[in-house]
Amino acid sequence: MKHVLFVVPYAMETTLRFVRSMMTLPDVRLGILSQEGPNTFTPDVRRGIRGFHRVEDALQPDQLVAGVRAIAAEWDGRIDRIVGVLEQLQEPLAQVRERLGIRGMDLREAHNFRDKSRMKELLRENGLPCARHKLATSAAEAMAFAEDSLPLVVKPPSGAGARNTMRVDSLEELNGYLRTIPPSPSSPLLLEEFIQGREHSFDSVSLNGQHVFHSISRYYPTPLEVMENPWLQWCVLLPRHIDLPEYDDIREAGRKALDVLGMVTGLTHMEWFRRTDGSLAISEVAARPPGAQFTSLISYAHDFDFYRAWARLMVEERFEAPSRVFAVGAVFLRGQGQGNVVRVHGLEAAQRELGELICQSKLPRPGQPPSNSYEGDGYVILRHEDTARVEDGLRKLLGLLRIELA
Repeated sequence: MKHVLFVVPYAMETTLRFVRSMMTLPDVRLGILSQEGPNTFTPDVRRGIRGFHRVEDALQPDQLVAGVRAIAAEWDGRIDRIVGVLEQLQEPLAQVRERLGIRGMDLREAHNFRDKSRMKELLRENGLPCARHKLATSAAEAMAFAEDSLPLVVKPPSGAGARNTMRVDSLEELNGYLRTIPPSPSSPLLLEEFIQGREHSFDSVSLNGQHVFHSISRYYPTPLEVMENPWLQWCVLLPRHIDLPEYDDIREAGRKALDVLGMVTGLTHMEWFRRTDGSLAISEVAARPPGAQFTSLISYAHDFDFYRAWARLMVEERFEAPSRVFAVGAVFLRGQGQGNVVRVHGLEAAQRELGELICQSKLPRPGQPPSNSYEGDGYVILRHEDTARVEDGLRKLLGLLRIELA
């Protein structure tokens, strides 16, 4: 029997889907470390776990080590795996593994993925295309880089996705930002060129250093545009056929990037751009499952439970690559106006025109406050064998559905 600890800072539904999948594995004794008490977890999760320990801060390795030892003392003293799906957890988890001799990603590997400045340096040193960048420890360094790099994007070096990220178009705008949040050696600021083009993802599975699976998706508009415009609805498309010549370069670059960063076993989420001149640029890579329903989208595209596949990968170190049999797309809905949700417009028309393509949806309830997540207030997922049918359906949904706030 494998003894597995899952670090779940908060009992969010997206994280609990991975927890539930871990619970389905045979011969696994599952424990949870959390910042919340056990009663915040759903009854089915409480029934499925065999150990629980509360920590004040799940990002503090010392507290995690104490929690691991507390649960190990209740079992037989052995912990085989410690896992978590949030990007911010990957370095603390790696430190715990190294201190306690638990198998899994080590700190060097985790740091290569978590520190976006170091990541880009490694990629560029190995001939991989990525955005020009500067890790500024002073306002003077930031301004000097910006003089010939505008427009640019500013973000913390340990950012997750588009969070805490903004576009800067002028030196005056950057100067105002730096007066509010001045960089320093202890709190540097990452600046990188703003890449113009189409944004995609390259989601992959590695097993014992071999890259055994990948999925390619396309965003429109980009996550940064979504963050800058809270009302904007957005889509992601997973085309059915991704073995086309147009993706040859990202397949090669994606695999090489994972080798350079040291990926051994796990899921990764890479964001990359197709520039307007046709070239590609890698934006960043995260050593964790993708967010924003991407794991569900990949599952639908392959008619395959990717949540359970992740659990088997991390615990049993097994993975059987599925075939892609569908095109899949999602529209993420975001409220229009101010206040709470009043109603969702266009539902009947969407069901009438696209009902045969809809495989999952989550819509907000009247009275519900708007979400502060870039994922939005709800989503609709479409699936069909024909990519063009899904792409056309996404465009129709964008025109039909609207969440009214008041």
